[in-house]
Amino acid sequence: MFASRRDPWVVAVLLFLGYGSLSLTRHFAMRSTGYDLGIFEEAVRAYSRFRPPVAEIKAPGFNLLGDHFHPIIALIAPLYRLAPGAGTLLLVQAALFAVSAVPVTRLAADRLGRRAGLCVGLAYGLSWGIQQAVDFDFHEIAFAVPLIARSVELLARRRWAPAACWALPLLLVKEDQALTVAAIGAYIYGRGSRRIGGALFAGAIAFGALVVEVVIPAFSPGHDYRYAAAARGDGNAFHLFMPLETKGWTLLALFVPTLFLALRSPLVLLGAPCLAARFWATVPNYWGTHFHYSAVLMPIVFIAAIDGMRGVRPVPRSVERVAPHAMLATALAITLLAPQPLRGLLDPATWQAPEHFRAAAAALARVPDGADVAAANRLAPQLTDRCRVFRLLPSPPWPRPEWAVAMDGTKPFGPLSASDADTLRRLPEAGYAPVAQGGGVVLYRLRH
Repeated sequence: MFASRRDPWVVAVLLFLGYGSLSLTRHFAMRSTGYDLGIFEEAVRAYSRFRPPVAEIKAPGFNLLGDHFHPIIALIAPLYRLAPGAGTLLLVQAALFAVSAVPVTRLAADRLGRRAGLCVGLAYGLSWGIQQAVDFDFHEIAFAVPLIARSVELLARRRWAPAACWALPLLLVKEDQALTVAAIGAYIYGRGSRRIGGALFAGAIAFGALVVEVVIPAFSPGHDYRYAAAARGDGNAFHLFMPLETKGWTLLALFVPTLFLALRSPLVLLGAPCLAARFWATVPNYWGTHFHYSAVLMPIVFIAAIDGMRGVRPVPRSVERVAPHAMLATALAITLLAPQPLRGLLDPATWQAPEHFRAAAAALARVPDGADVAAANRLAPQLTDRCRVFRLLPSPPWPRPEWAVAMDGTKPFGPLSASDADTLRRLPEAGYAPVAQGGGVVLYRLRH
């Protein structure tokens, strides 16, 4: 009995080691970015000093609550105060994603047996939606994933009040999570307690509207919700399904890891509002399988698959015995053959200190602590723990900082984009002179 209770946490520890290793090696190879790791680090750093979450990379003096509503990231501030640096955010995110496997593994073990629970938990941890999120810096949705996993697990167990309680903190993660909370409320209303479900649904809609219409505009420089136009779509209902090749592939990719068993449970409908909002938006990045947008759907899909195997219409015993192992095999195949980011941990080069990093770090070390510096996107998160960092642009919209760091177009960063090349060309014209160079990085200082 003790071993079976320990299993979900063993799975979580293994996943944390994998996620943390992937995130840190990526950061130390200077593959992390100012958008978004640097932005979130500036906000958390401000919280740790009891200041508003201003992210200078976003724009000078920009309060990040005017972009998205995510006060929950302030919970990282005490840890950041003890260990300042981007690595703290990355490890917190790795821990949150890893812990989200506990409810999934536990429910699978209770319903299907210990071995099946381990298989399903590991398959969930290797799911492409989680891996893609780990591979793309840090985002506030890391807090949403374990909360959703726990709430949906409780829904599967028909424990309505605790499920609602675990869903409520999602409202502090990001404004779009009001849709998920409303969906959970609707599910409770239809399947269990009308009083709890109705209150949760109404509260989520009211709170979401308040945040989008009042709170975010109050902090926004333009006093508006800047994503409103994208969220409204183009007014054409067919836009929800087009382009079919991109959105259809995303739908297929969502259900393949669970062998389509998630479709047997009504719990899968909890992901519909979030997915519909993504597909309705006019931003192509929302439609596909990259970035962090699908991470919040993974616990819903996997718990729905567990419920689908042992729900109202149980699958045949032969399917129940084979499915968990097949799910793990599918996750491994996708990871190794697709390939997915965790496959990189099998490459010995991933674990070697990048040669360019030492030279680049030496150049960046010339920037004094507490200095104002304009930094290229790939270089910003290397400085946000000790400097006031702005986004390096061709025409700075702020008073020129004393320091600027740019990429020079050589390895390991490769050829510069047209915008970065233009920025590099304009730096001397703006009064900057190079003072150090190495590892593909050039450090400039303003001539006085």
